[in-house]
Amino acid sequence: MSEHHAPDSTDETSGAVPGSGFRPSAVAAVPLGIIGESVGVVVPGASSAIPVTGISLNSRSVQPGDLYVALPGATRHGADFVSQAVTAGAVAVVTDDDGARLLALSADTPVPVLVVDKPRSAVGGLAALIYQSRPDGGAVPSLFGVTGTNGKTTTTYFINSLLQALGRKTGLIGTIEILAGGEPIPSLLTTPESTDIHALLALMRERGLDAASMEVSSHAVSFHRVDGVQFDVAGFTNLTQDHLDLHGTMDEYFQTKAELFTRPRAKQAVITVDDDWGRRLAAGAAIPVTTLATVPGIDPAASGADWAVTDTAPRGLGTAFRLRHRDGTELRVHTGLPGSFNVSNAALATVMVLASGVAAETLQSALDAADPFTVAVPGRMQLVCTAPAAVVDFAHNPDALQRALEAVRSPEPGSKVIVVFGATGQRDQGKRPAMGAIAARLADVVIISDDDPHDEDAAAIRADVLAGAQEAKETAGLGCTILESFPRDTAIRQAVEMAQAKDTILVAGRGHEVWQEVKGVNLALDDRVELREALTARGFTVLNDERIES
Repeated sequence: MSEHHAPDSTDETSGAVPGSGFRPSAVAAVPLGIIGESVGVVVPGASSAIPVTGISLNSRSVQPGDLYVALPGATRHGADFVSQAVTAGAVAVVTDDDGARLLALSADTPVPVLVVDKPRSAVGGLAALIYQSRPDGGAVPSLFGVTGTNGKTTTTYFINSLLQALGRKTGLIGTIEILAGGEPIPSLLTTPESTDIHALLALMRERGLDAASMEVSSHAVSFHRVDGVQFDVAGFTNLTQDHLDLHGTMDEYFQTKAELFTRPRAKQAVITVDDDWGRRLAAGAAIPVTTLATVPGIDPAASGADWAVTDTAPRGLGTAFRLRHRDGTELRVHTGLPGSFNVSNAALATVMVLASGVAAETLQSALDAADPFTVAVPGRMQLVCTAPAAVVDFAHNPDALQRALEAVRSPEPGSKVIVVFGATGQRDQGKRPAMGAIAARLADVVIISDDDPHDEDAAAIRADVLAGAQEAKETAGLGCTILESFPRDTAIRQAVEMAQAKDTILVAGRGHEVWQEVKGVNLALDDRVELREALTARGFTVLNDERIES
């Protein structure tokens, strides 16, 4: 489940239990008295010597020796679940005044309770202390953090692939999966809780990983999920309308993102300056900044950017280009993924790895030998069929949908673009008509269906998107066909029925996701599976990609 489907994860009543498989096998116990000191609480008597070997925000993921942090959730307070946490082995509790009052009304709590003013803001530091995830003077993985509205997932996959091409043993934390030197762990959030992040970083240290890349969402900053983490290099992709249900305004959204580019959250930054938000961020960042312009044809000297993308040229489905520094240094780069936005993602990944201290000559050798930016990213411009071209992408906001539609347009005369998409319930409603209008302008057939309605009426969501599409069609005299079709698997089959071999089908909004939430019920739904089955039923030849079943 991605970030735009789950605004926070502290609610004990949610179905998912985080943290499975995240922890190192050995943790040196930290006395409860030391933990108390770190949050300004004196732990009296023998209790100060209680050994703590883990930390959890969810009673269902508590292990023996854990500190249980009882936070207020969306519907219940974590203090309501202290008895379950203690039964599971929690040796102490941290909570706020409301939690302490709830505990006082119940039976005596058999473990020490530490009451702090804002426990949520203390969790990251506590997790770092308990797991020793980034110890001073200790060997730790180089840490790359990527934020921005669009491109985080692909950029972190690109960084991971490039680091592997350089011979590094790598980890990855993001929307799709978590890689920590073992079997992939499916992700529940774009950025996990701070308890899980610090456990993962400790696990990576234990397994000898020497580099890791992480997506950092605005939710992660707002909800303190990356507290206690310091990135060696933080990268910025772009900023466009999204998550205004959380942040209220674009300026507040920007300010949240900008917090990542401060000490002690990051040591240095690489910032894409293709838009005003990026230029504003670069000008105000409190850490050393390398700037990157990815709009083709910009002269680095004229733009003021340190690096710029130049000499773009199609190569297969992707693009070959050069990265030129204002001092004249050049790198030859290629991405096999379609779209100008993947040029931007590849350029950012390259410059971030350069900023970490890799020599340009060494990096060029890795780029030439391994073609690291042709790595497939599940649900990100993922090609399911070539005739018709059938693509599944995570585009779920106006900017991403526009870029995806522009990227898939074929130059073949008479070819059509057929798009299937919807909008998420209980999220920024302003995106809905805007996305409808973009689809009407850039597609020949617009099929509006459901994304994740959550607890909102699906028909009302579709109506908002339809209104934007119809208005754009009427205002501009567009010739597109606009249809409403649901459920989503029916809409996908309808798109395939309308397609000829020279056409393109884009199924947008859900990407790698395999569940659709409707009125609190998770329904099995994978756009890649539905698209492949519909194409096969019509006699088209689909690509054999085992990741589609992931």
